[in-house]
Parts: sequence; C-alpha cells; structure tokens
Amino acid sequence: MKEFFGFGGYQRIPEGYFSWQHLTFVSSLMVIMVLCAVLFGLKNKNKDEKAKTRVLIVSAILIDSAEIFKLIIVCVRSQDPLAWLYDLPLFLCSIQLIAIPLAAFTKGRIKNAALDFVFVFGLLGAVMGTYFAGQNYGCYPVLSFDNVVSGYTHSISGFASLYIAFSRMASMKKRNIWVTFTILFGFCGAALIANKLLDYNYMFLRGGDGTPYDIVYRFVNGNQILYPACVIGLFLVYIVAFYFVFYLCTKKKKQP
Repeated sequence: MKEFFGFGGYQRIPEGYFSWQHLTFVSSLMVIMVLCAVLFGLKNKNKDEKAKTRVLIVSAILIDSAEIFKLIIVCVRSQDPLAWLYDLPLFLCSIQLIAIPLAAFTKGRIKNAALDFVFVFGLLGAVMGTYFAGQNYGCYPVLSFDNVVSGYTHSISGFASLYIAFSRMASMKKRNIWVTFTILFGFCGAALIANKLLDYNYMFLRGGDGTPYDIVYRFVNGNQILYPACVIGLFLVYIVAFYFVFYLCTKKKKQP
C-alpha cells in the first residue's frame, strides 16, 4: 500500500508512455466507460430530466470525492499543506470537476450550458488524459495512485459526456456556445495567472510536458507568446468544429 500511494517515492520503474501496460490499463477504462455510458444513457433516454440527472449527481460526487481524496494524499505524502496549489482544477480535463456538478445540481440556462460544456469537452479530456498523458505515464508506474486516480477521474468525464449524448440531455443551443467560450477563457486566464505565480504549467500553456501539445511547442520554437495563443486557439477551433459536426449530424431533413 505504501508503494501504491507513493509514500517515500515510487520504487518501481515506470513501464513507460505507450507501453503495453499503459495501453492495456487505459483501454480497459475506456471500454468500461463506453459500456456504462451506453447502458445508462439508453436506459434513461425516455425518462424525465430528474431521472436523467440522478446519474450526473452520482458522477459529480464520485469525481469530486476522488479528487479531494487525491489532494489529501498529495499533501500528506509531500508533508506540505500547500501542495494542493499544484493540483488546482486548471487543466482542460479538470474543468469537469466543476462543470459536472453544475450540470447535476443547477437548473435553467446554467444547467444547459454546463451540460453542453461537459458534452463538448468530456470525451476529449478522457482520451487526452489517458492515452496521451505522457506527463503521467512517463513518470509513474501504471498501477500507481497518481495514474489510477487520474484514469478514474478522466473516465468519469468521458462517461458523463457520452451519457449526456445517449440520454439526449445536450441542448447545444447556439446561444450557449458563448457561455462555453466564456468558461474556457475564464479558466485559461486563471491558468495563466496561476502559472505566473506558482511557476507551473496549468492548461499546458507553458509547454507540452510530454503531451501532444509538444508538437505546437516545437512548431513555434517555444515562443511564450505564440505558444499559449496557439493552444487557446486550438481550443476555440475545437469548440466551433464540434458544434458544426453536431449540427451536421443532427440536422433534420427538410420535408418536401
């Protein structure tokens, strides 16, 4: 248990980024994630909003409780009560720690906007935070506390996104795209400030850190103005592309 939680540092040599152990572990999580989303989504598709929301309430409790437990372990392990400052929900995927509870516990336009945000970014965060998390799987053993909790929380984000799709909870109203932009810009601004104050790399706005963002970082030669601008620009392009594809796929044929 001491080794699993990393007290005193991990003694095992990490299996490595894209090792068969890494791919097997995250693929198992993805299979479970998709199966649960399809099962619960189709089961609740024709039920009322209250019944559909119960699944999101459970998801919100599970993801946030796991994150709080992780912060406690991180602080105890490092013997630093301020270690949580380096685990703030200021990565693209960790925004779901706030967005899923908003989708579960609020009403009206805020709820609809939160549902759309989780729908748009939840699955992307799940894939990026498991298969392409080189900063984790290149540093820690696959079956370690850091990677297990990370895989667990990212899988819940992906589950929530797919569940919203299969249960038909996403409104994807055009007016809500601006709310999605606002949420994203707000977190990017907070990440930039935190990076400056803490000398950290929230939202990967200072470097790729072993993720696919390294491609952008190398493309702009590490320029600290162009690089974050390109990363944020990619977020915006993704939102527009997602909405565009969604409307193409759901557009009803005009009656003759």
